[in-house]
Amino acid sequence: MGKRSMPDSSQAAGPHIPVLLNEVIEALSPLAGKRIVDGTFGAGGYSRALLAAGANVIAIDRDPSVAPFAAALSADYPQQFTFVAGTFSELDSLAADHGAVDGVVLDIGVSSMQLDQAERGFSFMREGPLDMRMGADGESAADLVNTLETDALANLLYAFGEERKSRRIAQFIIAARETAPITTTLELAKIIEKAIGRKPGDAHPATRSFQALRIAVNGEFDQLVEGLFAAERLLGEGGTLAVITFHSLEDRIVKRFFDPDKGAPTQSRHLPQVQTEARRWIDIAKAIKPGAEELGRNPRSRSSILRAGRRSDVAARPVRSEGLGVPVVRGTA
Repeated sequence: MGKRSMPDSSQAAGPHIPVLLNEVIEALSPLAGKRIVDGTFGAGGYSRALLAAGANVIAIDRDPSVAPFAAALSADYPQQFTFVAGTFSELDSLAADHGAVDGVVLDIGVSSMQLDQAERGFSFMREGPLDMRMGADGESAADLVNTLETDALANLLYAFGEERKSRRIAQFIIAARETAPITTTLELAKIIEKAIGRKPGDAHPATRSFQALRIAVNGEFDQLVEGLFAAERLLGEGGTLAVITFHSLEDRIVKRFFDPDKGAPTQSRHLPQVQTEARRWIDIAKAIKPGAEELGRNPRSRSSILRAGRRSDVAARPVRSEGLGVPVVRGTA
């Protein structure tokens, strides 16, 4: 998982402005001499800004294609920058050998760099193999599209993409693959458009389905939950966690993680009151969205939301997804 507004890899050493950058820097400040984990390195936009502000950065990413960006920052900041290959769900163990950490930043989801590389299979606007894997292993989107039965596929598209026409889309996919396997992005996008149509001015009809498949292929919700709790274990009292999400399902998980009471059932005043949990996170900032200037500069930032909180002195919780609103595909749990 990485950034949403990356340059071409040939511009590894060039300027890069990721979404809500100033707001992230403000949430983590003061930065001079602090050690920050950039758990979703991508093209290194956040890392570069953190380094320029005087921080020491431990960057993490599982995508092999980020190597040129990491190399560029290593050359520019040899004493301040460390890159570790891996997933942000294990950021506490990956950062364990590098000293106490003062902050963590996570930018959740697929990056513009990945979207713009047709061979990665993330985009319904570019012809490429139907892959969508952020790493190099595991099932691809093509595997899911060509093997899941109608109910399982429809449930996946609905749960992970909030696609209300998921059953009709699944039926069209099943019918199409009876002739030949679905192997490319544009082939799938055309099937979805044929299934549900397209109105002028609306988002592409394949948007939600591609999101759902990408999330399923990469286990993104599991990664997010694991990453949030890893940050909670890693950060000591006063440490700051800043998380940027790009759709409502991710944001709901982060919101409830910071404040478990947001996902708790309402208590009746006629029943014994349940004791609320001790606060692991305090000074939780209100959700921040990009302003008009940033939206004009980068339309892809329009759905981004930043949430941040400061770690209390209460011991970290065990990992659990209950109460976080993590979507579940019906029939699998």
